[in-house]
Amino acid sequence: MGSDQKSGGRRQFSADFKAGAVALVLEEGKQMSQVARDLGIGLSALSRWVEQARADRGKSTRGTTPTTEKEELTRLRREVRELKLEREILKKAAAFFAKQNG
Repeated sequence: MGSDQKSGGRRQFSADFKAGAVALVLEEGKQMSQVARDLGIGLSALSRWVEQARADRGKSTRGTTPTTEKEELTRLRREVRELKLEREILKKAAAFFAKQNG
């Protein structure tokens, strides 16, 4: 069906499966409730996928952030964490050497 069982009972769906489900709604004009029923998936999951696809196309109805921006935010947050850690290490090293030389 396009899903794999994940530990904890939650299903994961492949990107192709999601894209196909979204295409049925956005490109073929099928009702979300019918597509969800036909594919055996939850309406809320399909709704999220459709909204994310709309956002990625610049047509969000809810102000959803496009995937590319979400990926950039994730990357930038990771970089900020690393820089803060490096700064703390440098502060500790500077204090250590100041103590050694003072």
